Amino acid sequence: MKHINFLIAVLTTLLLCSCEDVVQVNLKTDSPKLVIEASINWYKNTIGNRQSIKLTTTTNYYDNLIPVVSGATVYITNATNATFIFTEAQQTGEYICTNFIPKIDETYTLTILNGGQTYHATETMKSIAPISEIIQNNEGGFTGNNIEIKTYYTDPANETNYYLYKYSYSNQVTQNFYTDEDTFFQGNPFFSISQSDNLKVGDEVIVTHYGISKQYYNYMNVLVSIAGGNGGGPFQSPPATVRGNIINTTNKEDYPLGYFSLSEVDTKTYTIQ
Repeated sequence: MKHINFLIAVLTTLLLCSCEDVVQVNLKTDSPKLVIEASINWYKNTIGNRQSIKLTTTTNYYDNLIPVVSGATVYITNATNATFIFTEAQQTGEYICTNFIPKIDETYTLTILNGGQTYHATETMKSIAPISEIIQNNEGGFTGNNIEIKTYYTDPANETNYYLYKYSYSNQVTQNFYTDEDTFFQGNPFFSISQSDNLKVGDEVIVTHYGISKQYYNYMNVLVSIAGGNGGGPFQSPPATVRGNIINTTNKEDYPLGYFSLSEVDTKTYTIQ
């Protein structure tokens, strides 16, 4: 019996000691993939001439720094073969164009040359209905006790439209994203809605509506479902399982991550009353 008690004591001590150790799991590390953040957004009442594209690579789970990609050639052409060159800003991996010409329903082609690889994507710029009003409801949410806001617009008639909504809150770091299509409200007034249960008087909410293509709508549906509607957003590095519309024409198996999108955008800031 004494030996049994001694064995139990030793095992208990080992277990307690092991609880204090930090265990680092050896995760499988794949070759880095190029990550392309190429969201061309034309905000209403602006010229839309300044646009940027960010190039980074994936890294392993335990790295805190995201590697940037410098020295790439980045440009966009439109349907008339006008070329808009994106120049890197001081080896930051951010490539900037200051003479871009946005045009609704225009088709654009993105080209990136990097490391002997060529990447292409083609997309069409989509319009967005203007935000008409924001209405606050103090009896919202599942419990009927939360503050929520609805952001209204009138969907254009006789055409199919797809939307991306973003809600940013002054009282929290995360943002809410979700998508919509006008199947059930075509040509009628409709709204997006805040999805935070923690709004209080004085908080600021920035509402942003994007007009998006059907393909980008499908992509974002997958991305938002993985992220649960929250997080840094769709314009940051996406999960490796989500493939966008950018193709590596040099080696199709070595596909990049990210999406090339072009959207007209409307945004409003609302202070909770």
